[in-house]
Amino acid sequence: MHKSPARGEAALFRDSPVPRYAQLADVFRQRIARNVWPPGAQLPTLEALMREFNVARVTVRQAMELLGRDGLVSAQRGRGTFVTAQPMRDKRLVLETSLQALADVYRDDTPNLTLIEEAAAAPRLFPKDGKPAPRYRFMRRVHSRNGEAYCVISIFLDERVFRMAPRRFRRETVIPVLLDLPQVEIAQAWQTLEIGTADVPVARHLGIHVNAPVAEVRRVCRGKDETVLYLAEVTYRGDYIHLAMDLKP
Repeated sequence: MHKSPARGEAALFRDSPVPRYAQLADVFRQRIARNVWPPGAQLPTLEALMREFNVARVTVRQAMELLGRDGLVSAQRGRGTFVTAQPMRDKRLVLETSLQALADVYRDDTPNLTLIEEAAAAPRLFPKDGKPAPRYRFMRRVHSRNGEAYCVISIFLDERVFRMAPRRFRRETVIPVLLDLPQVEIAQAWQTLEIGTADVPVARHLGIHVNAPVAEVRRVCRGKDETVLYLAEVTYRGDYIHLAMDLKP
């Protein structure tokens, strides 16, 4: 009879409302994605996984059931469980490190945009961001592809800029529209990225677990007079972000 692993489980999978089997399934999914368990490979036995992660048999079984529903593994009676596929990688969104490259990515990407909220609201600006515009148009929306939401974005756009192309700003991703407007001159732009976890509203919008990994991006564009023309706070699903940077020798 196996000893209860509750104390060990608490040590490995603590401080999360996400069920332990779902957390364990994410670990297994990453091993498959990184070819630690390549297609065709036989997975370790239930007993081996129970020992490695110090979890109960039912926890491992439930995690494997989730992978089975995704078509990633298949159990063969009398032989074991085998990897049958890898998680889809074509859904990655490249997070570029220049404004023009970012615009080009978004120009070729046509996500479905679901407007959650639109109003007049002021962004929270830091001193280094620049000067506030007299008034901002706030839009909060969800971007999705093929029926799967991949980011929640809060947009603060200088009202004067918004009025230049309100229809396009509501229907398209913002950066390409900004660069298309000859009246708008962006003197400086930057973005920061932090790794975080999904809170309840974000989890609901993106269809992920609470405390699932997310990438939080804050993007700022300002004009020659240092007025902040555009500020975006974006939360991406962690499995959608691919960050590539050129390293100069």
